[in-house]
Amino acid sequence: MRSRDSFKLPRSIRLATITLIGILCVSVAWGQDWPQWRGPQRDGHVLGISPPASWPQSWKLAWQLEVGEGHSSPVVAGDTVYILSREGEEEVVRAVALADGKVLWCQKYPAPYEVNPAAHAHGKGPKSTPVVYQDKLVTLGISGILSCWSTSRGEQQWQHTFQNRFRETSPDFGTATSPIVLDGDKVLAFVGGPDSGAFAAWELATGKTVWEWTGDTPAYSSPILARLAGKSQIVIQSRRFTSGVDPKSGQVLWQIPFTTQYDVNIVTPVVWKDLLILSGFRRGTSAYRIVTEGDKFVPQLAWQNKEVSMYMNSPVLVGGRLVGFAQEQRGQFFAMDPDSGKIFWRSEPRQGENAALLVLGEFVLALTTGSELVVFNPSADTFQPLARWKVANTPTWAHPVWSSRGLVVKDARHLSLWVPALASAE
Repeated sequence: MRSRDSFKLPRSIRLATITLIGILCVSVAWGQDWPQWRGPQRDGHVLGISPPASWPQSWKLAWQLEVGEGHSSPVVAGDTVYILSREGEEEVVRAVALADGKVLWCQKYPAPYEVNPAAHAHGKGPKSTPVVYQDKLVTLGISGILSCWSTSRGEQQWQHTFQNRFRETSPDFGTATSPIVLDGDKVLAFVGGPDSGAFAAWELATGKTVWEWTGDTPAYSSPILARLAGKSQIVIQSRRFTSGVDPKSGQVLWQIPFTTQYDVNIVTPVVWKDLLILSGFRRGTSAYRIVTEGDKFVPQLAWQNKEVSMYMNSPVLVGGRLVGFAQEQRGQFFAMDPDSGKIFWRSEPRQGENAALLVLGEFVLALTTGSELVVFNPSADTFQPLARWKVANTPTWAHPVWSSRGLVVKDARHLSLWVPALASAE
């Protein structure tokens, strides 16, 4: 009688089989739609899936498409990727098949823009991430052009340029705030320039103005929907304030004076329990609790940590920890207690200019400006990368997308899909 060992497959076949099984486990565990800035909930979390049993050793390029410049992040709905970028003096909106990179439709419109010399290295490309809702796609260009498109064929539904409304239609370093869709029938965005602007709501179907608030001018942070002090509200950062806004009327409920050097409020706020966590250029990180006093909403400082400041990236919450990328030490990952502001750990310095953070299960995936995707478990005692992959040959400022087909990456001029590479058999 043969022993069980005599029935073993050759090692090369076993290795290939194990690798294939691992890749299949990864492929069925990709994410759901990623329809807007920082994902379904605007918090960086990939929903509805578990991380792979093991991280692939390497990735291969499935397809790549030249789309033009810009830091605008791709969004994904179903089998389609939508991307906003710039070619010459036009902004370009594309719908791209996720499976093979085929352009399904492409629309262009004139968008002349002079970049601030201080932001020359970032180029003239758009920075705001589109939002897709059912059959509508809303984009906001670097000069403040707000547009709505049909997702099926790309027909323009409506467009606002605001040239007759504001003397300047974008902030000093270009529009970066990303629009948000509420209740399925309104889109909210911050428009205008450094001396006049409006945070406003428009009918998604028609572009008609529903309400607007003109108490400050736009910064670069993106609004979120939150429930604080028992009330649903939009939290926004403008040039001089962090504010809570009634989503139905546009009424300001409360404000926190919040300014940064060079007027660069960029970080998207996050909510932890009843705390609102904020950060900004050389401002440290702080948390506020919104309470009610009679019929008024009052912000109260809960804690402040001056050791770590976030500049152009937004933090994520995972496993009871706040994870971010500090501007100190020329780029440094950190994990913090969101209840107290106590720092658990900080990584080695010089990790990059910026990092876009995603949460997958208990793990954080960080795409640095050096085009390296880093995976780590923030619950560890120290910063311990579990995997590092190179996913572009040029800087990556846009957020990646963990999609149904693989990892979608926008680099300086290209949109790419990366998939796990099969290990070579012996």
